[in-house]
Amino acid sequence: MDLINIHRGVMIEKIKIAVCQMKVVDNKEKNIENAVNMIKEAAINLSNIIILPEMFNCPYDNQKFLEYAEKRSNSKTLKYISRTARNYGVYIVAGSIPESYKNNIYNSSFTFNNHGQIVAVHRKLHLFDIEIPGSIIFKESDTLSAGDNLTVFDSEYGKIGVAICYDMRFPEIFRLMAVDGAELIVVPGAFNMKTGPDHWEVLIRSRAVDNQVFMVAASPARNEELSYVAYGNSMIVNPWGDVLARAGSHEEMIYADIELSELEKVRRELPLLKNRRTDIYDVIKK
Repeated sequence: MDLINIHRGVMIEKIKIAVCQMKVVDNKEKNIENAVNMIKEAAINLSNIIILPEMFNCPYDNQKFLEYAEKRSNSKTLKYISRTARNYGVYIVAGSIPESYKNNIYNSSFTFNNHGQIVAVHRKLHLFDIEIPGSIIFKESDTLSAGDNLTVFDSEYGKIGVAICYDMRFPEIFRLMAVDGAELIVVPGAFNMKTGPDHWEVLIRSRAVDNQVFMVAASPARNEELSYVAYGNSMIVNPWGDVLARAGSHEEMIYADIELSELEKVRRELPLLKNRRTDIYDVIKK
């Protein structure tokens, strides 16, 4: 890979992003094995950052969250992902898993660096509690607890933000991540067959354009055998809102090369963040 620009005084490379749109089944061991195999495929294809979907080791179901929940200290899932990140020298945003912590269960995303170390943990801030008559009723709060921190971390590929699924509907947190320096924001998400066709692409591209960041949204593949059917259509979008890669409904890998110099160019030519009227309004992190 060719070195292309200097970012914050450090020579960096073009970044290859891979999204593993995996088909989640009701078997933790099979899900872990599938995730590891897809990560290996992405690594062999020279990916730098590899993203898994929301609840990649577990069907999206409140009872399954209870059954599949793992503690970070002895998580079989995280152990395998850590080992794979270290063995293949890649960053992995490990979608999310049901994390047991003290007396709560969280929808948590763990990010591993290329040495297999956890460098960020995002617990879903906004629980998916909705009721659309005749279509879908789901209340994550029946089993899950909400996180209370925004997630932006430094990496050798720039600053990366992480949110999970329903978080994407709340633009304030994405603006805060952008102001905090995020250049790439990753969103593992499992939109359903009602909300997905109408809102998935609109939200991903809007968050990219509003905040002039690269957006990567990773969905599970569609599995009609589960009680909750994900929409699929994982996407990689640039700061101008262009779709660089998009999956369909089935299990597949998607890839895109991104250049942080493109982000800098867009922000220079259309200086939205610079032109904010913070003397009149602002978004403040508490």
